[in-house]
Amino acid sequence: MSNCAIVGVNWGDEGKGRMVDLLTEQYDIVVRFQGGGNAGHTVINERGKFALHLLPSGIFREGVVNVLGNGVAVDPESLVREMCEVSAQGVSLTPDNLMISDRASLLLPWHRELDELEEARLADKKYGSTKQGIAPFYSDKYQKKTVLAGELYYPEHLMEHLLSLMEWKNLTLTRVYGARPWTEEMLRQWLKTYCEVIRPYVCDTGAFLKKASAGGKRILFEAQLGSLRDLDYGIHPYTTSSNTMAAYAPIGSGLPGAKIDTVIGVVKAYSTCVGEGPFVCEMFGPEADKLREAGFEYGAKTGRPRRVGPIDIPATRYGAEVQAATEIALTKLDVLSYMDRIPVCTAYELDGKKTDRFPFPAALAHAKPVIEYFDGWGCDISSCRRWEDLPEAARNYVLYIERSIGCFIKYVSVGPERDSIIIRERN
Repeated sequence: MSNCAIVGVNWGDEGKGRMVDLLTEQYDIVVRFQGGGNAGHTVINERGKFALHLLPSGIFREGVVNVLGNGVAVDPESLVREMCEVSAQGVSLTPDNLMISDRASLLLPWHRELDELEEARLADKKYGSTKQGIAPFYSDKYQKKTVLAGELYYPEHLMEHLLSLMEWKNLTLTRVYGARPWTEEMLRQWLKTYCEVIRPYVCDTGAFLKKASAGGKRILFEAQLGSLRDLDYGIHPYTTSSNTMAAYAPIGSGLPGAKIDTVIGVVKAYSTCVGEGPFVCEMFGPEADKLREAGFEYGAKTGRPRRVGPIDIPATRYGAEVQAATEIALTKLDVLSYMDRIPVCTAYELDGKKTDRFPFPAALAHAKPVIEYFDGWGCDISSCRRWEDLPEAARNYVLYIERSIGCFIKYVSVGPERDSIIIRERN
C-alpha cells in the first residue's frame, strides 16, 4: 500500500489539481482534507477545462472514489453549483464515487456575508479574502457553532440547531455590521435548495477509509493552497484559516492513523500570489504584465490578476521543509520560454545582511529580494516528454532549483494537459 499527499509549497495556485488529475490513475481514493470553496484547482483533460473549488480533482477518473473529509468547509451552495457544472460536461456523480464526511461542518449562508462585511470594514487593512466565508466558518467551527453534515439526516434536531445558531449570528449581523437578519423561512429555503441535494452523498467516510486502508487501497490526499498560507506556518495574518500541511491530512481526511509514504510538493517555475500580504519577490510594471499574460495568471475562483515574480528560493525551501516534501513537481516551466534571461530570487536582504532563510512574518515587510539571472532557452518546450529532450539551459534551471531547495524534482510540467509532463528518475 502507498499513500500520497499532494500539497502546495508556496502561496497556492502552484498547479496541484493538474498533478492530482495526472496521478489519480495510480490511486483508488482521492480525499480533500481541508479548506473550502475558495480553492481553485484547474484541470484540463479530454472532457475540457475545469476549475474545481470543492470537488476533489480525482472526480474525472473512472473507478476513483472522491471524498470530502471532515476538515473541509463544505459549502452546500458552492458544491451544488459545481456538481451541476461538471455533470453538464459528462462527469458522472453518484454516492459511489463522491462521498461527504458526516463529520464535516457545513459552511452556513451567513458565513459568506460576514466575510464580505468584515473585509469592507477593514478597508485598506483587509486580508484579501476571496469572500467565500472561510474565516467566519473556521472561527465558528472552533467555537463549536457549526452544523455537521450528518445532521441533515436528523431534520427536527437540525432545524432546532440552525435556529439557535441563527439567533446568535443575527446579533452580529445586525448590531455590529448593521446588516439584515436571517429568518427561519430563508433557512428552510437554503436547506431545500442546496442541502437536500447533497444529503445522499453524506456518509460515514471515516469507516469507509478505515476499511479501504485495511484492504490495501491506495489513497491520495489533496490539499488546498500552500505552505505560506497555512494558519500556523504561513505569512500570518495573511493566511487561510486551515492547515494546508501534509501532516494534517490524516486528521482532516477522517483517517487519523494514516501513514503517508510520499509527499509531493508542487512548485511553480516562477512565483504567483493571490491576495494581500508580503510577497518579497514581486515584479511590477510591464515585466510583470508580460509574465502574467504568458502564464494566464488569474485566480480560478475570483478571476483576480495574480501577483507574479521570479521563483523565490528562500520561500520555496521553507515551504518544502514544513511540508516534509519527499519529492517536487515543478509546473509551468514552459511559460518561461519567452525569456532571454530568467530572474531568480536567490536570497533576501534583511537589516543590511544577506540571508537565505525565510524570516518571521513580521520581518518580511522589510526584506528585499536578491536577484540573480539564468540563461533562457529561447524555444518552445511544450512537446518535450523526456528529461533529455529539454534544452540544456532548461535542465540547468531545474537542477539549480533542486539543489537550492534540497528536494528531488521528479515531475516537470511543460503544459497543462495530462501528458505534458516529464517524469525523472533518481540517479
